[in-house]
Amino acid sequence: MSFDDLFALAPLAAPAVTALVVLLVLCVRRSHRLVATLSGLGLAFGLALLPAAWLAPAAKVGEMLVLDRLAVVFTGMLLAMALATVLLAAGYLERQKERREEFYVFLLLATTGAVTLTAAANLVSFFLGLEVLSVSLYVLIAYQRERRVRLEAGIKYLVLGGVSTSFMLLGMAFVYAKVGSMSFGPVGEAMGWIPLRNHLPALMGFGLIIVGVGFKLALVPMHLWAADVYQGAPAPVAMFIATVSKGAVFVAALRLFGNVAHPYDDSWRLAFTVLAVASMFGGNLLALRQENLKRLLAYSSIAQVGYLLVALVAAGTASQAAGLYLAAYFATSVLAWGVLIVLSPGEEDAQALGDLRGLAWRRPRLTALLTLALISLAGLPLTGGFLGKFLLLEEGVGERLWVLVGALVLSSVVGLFYYLRVIAALFSRAEDVLSPPAPPVPVAAKVALVVALVVLLVLGLFPAPFLGLLRAVGEWRGF
Repeated sequence: MSFDDLFALAPLAAPAVTALVVLLVLCVRRSHRLVATLSGLGLAFGLALLPAAWLAPAAKVGEMLVLDRLAVVFTGMLLAMALATVLLAAGYLERQKERREEFYVFLLLATTGAVTLTAAANLVSFFLGLEVLSVSLYVLIAYQRERRVRLEAGIKYLVLGGVSTSFMLLGMAFVYAKVGSMSFGPVGEAMGWIPLRNHLPALMGFGLIIVGVGFKLALVPMHLWAADVYQGAPAPVAMFIATVSKGAVFVAALRLFGNVAHPYDDSWRLAFTVLAVASMFGGNLLALRQENLKRLLAYSSIAQVGYLLVALVAAGTASQAAGLYLAAYFATSVLAWGVLIVLSPGEEDAQALGDLRGLAWRRPRLTALLTLALISLAGLPLTGGFLGKFLLLEEGVGERLWVLVGALVLSSVVGLFYYLRVIAALFSRAEDVLSPPAPPVPVAAKVALVVALVVLLVLGLFPAPFLGLLRAVGEWRGF
């Protein structure tokens, strides 16, 4: 590797280096404000390095990692989401009794695993990035270990992670036995050209990998305990799982499955079509009667990933809709989860719909942000969520994927009901007040919420610059 390659890969290393710096600082002095500041600065530094990586040729680490423009775009999204998590978690943790500093170490390590997935070009680097992300999340979910609900959520996510890893490792072994390579390029070629009906080990291998990815994305029917994990995890961690974790795995799936365009790829289109339709309807139907906003957002995220699969099936790595929809979903999630985080009084997260009734008359600004987030998730006009769904429909229609197009439209109508139900509750004239009273919004949280608001509105009203950036990515396959 040359110095230029190392410099190009610096954005991927920024979270890991920051985690080491934070650990060294903790050996000298324990200060929550100092650690949170260092964490935010490290992630911001990683973002500042991305323009140079964009202009440089694609940098490679053997056959393991490639920092092409696809990786640059999505690494920027993930680092921005991790930075938003730090800004929102700082005030949240100030109201907690547990030690706060180590939280940021595991958050940075989870971000390291996530950005590794965006640049993965090999099943080995894919697996290593996934495990660094997952193991860090096990700790983050159960971080407040004195609360049984946190421990329960952590154990459930650990079980899900173990099952996912088992499926994925066995699938990789079958694939390697047939293909003789772990690199995404040869594996993608094999998925396209091998007559799978005559090669049972290859069929089993690819199928097991898809199941493992399905568990990580909480796709139906692999969504077992997903809502329980979201409900039990600290609110900033739940937001991180819904955005950074799922976004990173989806980008890795784009790299692995998005380049299969050969005569035998209909089997994989069918598999992802079934998962997408099941997730769209399953997520939205399960959210219909939820009275807990964290569980509602958990099921909503299942449906959102189902929508994203339309881009994978329709256009693979050439999808502009995937990039724009993911960016809009990230900004929307910061608003939705961010409002719940700043409303959390201390010991328990704000999550019951009954406690938030009439919020518009007590906290009108926060209510406006949450309402806009729900409108974007529903895909209504003038928001990034609407334009993202429109582009997904356009790609689906262009590829004549009528089942996916119909499922997206019908399931979005179902989702509209429960989003509007929450909005109606926020603007109701209930006399109840949030108990205990919600704390004031910290300055760092205000910054995250305002930036997310601007991004969401810009993507909905003036998307041309971002779409131009996605078009400039060109051929995303860098291996």
